[in-house]
Amino acid sequence: MGLGNPGPRYVKTRHNVGADVVALLAERQGERLRPGKELAWTAEVKVEGKRLALAFPQTFMNESGRSVARLVRRFKVDDLTRLLIVHDELDLALGVVRVKAGGGLAGHNGLRSIKAWLRSDEFLRVRIGIGRPPGGKEGGIDHVLSVPSRLDRRTLEMAVATAADAVETVLAEGVAVAQNEFNSRQPPDAPFNSD
Repeated sequence: MGLGNPGPRYVKTRHNVGADVVALLAERQGERLRPGKELAWTAEVKVEGKRLALAFPQTFMNESGRSVARLVRRFKVDDLTRLLIVHDELDLALGVVRVKAGGGLAGHNGLRSIKAWLRSDEFLRVRIGIGRPPGGKEGGIDHVLSVPSRLDRRTLEMAVATAADAVETVLAEGVAVAQNEFNSRQPPDAPFNSD
């Protein structure tokens, strides 16, 4: 599941990097996301012989769980470690990509909604750093919903490609291998970050 907000107003904003990853994964397999019944755009693809269901919830971010719960039922996901959520992360530096299994939500309203609907936070995550706003937490909403500068956009586009690679690695080799491979990487031209 790639999180974001629906509609043209939010295309290419920081908050929609998760949706960008899912669209890229579909494109890599010659597919595209299409409207579905579960309040989401979906596609089913095969990556190295394994079935991968891709989705971009069409609820707003804060209500992502409504769509995700329907998609979990549709695709018969009975083990939440087979559910991977790709999302933006304010607590990571711009362009940093991290793979995570379960755990805290870091104040992310989309993840909070998903946990409430699924009654669990055991799902996997690929987190894409969008950095903190210059004015601190007070500017958070404006920051996540804004279109980044050209330079920041290039960094995020590279991060989206890296995050798509991370999803494919989780599918092919498992979350532990993906964590080892991606959690020590730094974004291009970024200073050392120990997150």
